[in-house]
Amino acid sequence: MEAKTNQGAKGDTPALQNEKKQVTLSERFSNKVIREFTGNVGNVVLSDHHKRLIQNYFISTDQSLKMAEEKRLKKSENYRDAVPVTWENVNMESLAISVVACAKIGLDPSLPNHINIIPYKNNRTGKYDIGFIDGYRGKELKAKKYGYDVPDNIIVKLVYKNEKFIPIYKDKDNSIESYIHKPAEDPFNPGEIVGGYYYHSYTELPEKNKLMFYSIIDILKRKPEYASTEFWGGEKAKYEKDEKTGKNKKVGTESVDGWFPEMCWKTIYRLAYNAITLDSAKIDENLMKLIENEKNFEMNRDPDNLEALKGARRLAIERNLGKKEINTEDVQYEDVDTDNSKYPLTPKEADPETEAVRPLTDLGSETQPPY
Repeated sequence: MEAKTNQGAKGDTPALQNEKKQVTLSERFSNKVIREFTGNVGNVVLSDHHKRLIQNYFISTDQSLKMAEEKRLKKSENYRDAVPVTWENVNMESLAISVVACAKIGLDPSLPNHINIIPYKNNRTGKYDIGFIDGYRGKELKAKKYGYDVPDNIIVKLVYKNEKFIPIYKDKDNSIESYIHKPAEDPFNPGEIVGGYYYHSYTELPEKNKLMFYSIIDILKRKPEYASTEFWGGEKAKYEKDEKTGKNKKVGTESVDGWFPEMCWKTIYRLAYNAITLDSAKIDENLMKLIENEKNFEMNRDPDNLEALKGARRLAIERNLGKKEINTEDVQYEDVDTDNSKYPLTPKEADPETEAVRPLTDLGSETQPPY
């Protein structure tokens, strides 16, 4: 009977073997995270919400690892890291601690723009750590949960050329800072974007209201140096398959519309929530662990290895834009707060084996814009 069982295991199809392996990885991950959740105390029952979050973190991390490994294997041996981007080479202790911190804060990787999962090589340990960088919705959640003197309402708007925008300053004759924003005579033809603003409003104490506005030049100053044309629009490289070599080659450029208004709006949105000071009395160990994770990401990732950010960028584009052919060799991870070059990228010599454009996997039936 035992021999038959072993024979059946050997006869498993590759798909079934992969499914069994996935179950084992999921169990290993869940057990590790649950121990962190419960503090190694037995018989603690997790809520259905926390169980769902653990599963979401496993699925999202698994996707990021597979994408990074696929990218690694596409590279020629001269450019390829020798360590596979697989679960076996992930620092599970650090991952479990970070997952618990993010989950307790309320960040859910299955929700758009909450948290970005980025595997990166830690050259000190020779293994892969997982960076957790909050998206702009994650910044909102953290600001509301840990902020000091959080506004009752925050308004974020873009201003177009044909609209009327007048700031009203707080001065000796006026105790409340405010503004006037009127739509264009034809609201469906507002003209080009000339700027934007955010407004912090306090219902009971309106004298604390605060208006900050930015010209389009100010907004573009905060555009990442290696910003993706798939989001910001502009010109990008165009590739065609070479019939002789079978490889894709660059044949010129093409224009991309992108999501320019949404990216400008999101830039101001980040500014609006970054401006909220964190309250030291509210800061807990979960937020401190997330902050530590972000610092480790900055310090320990190989500055010459862009694959982690590129892989995360591809996953973000897949989720947001659906099935489309995109080249990501010259883009930066868009949902990382890159204001003032917080996460600068150091370009390296391009690997000619990775210049090909490849179709993306359609992860959903609906196409979602990046906002």
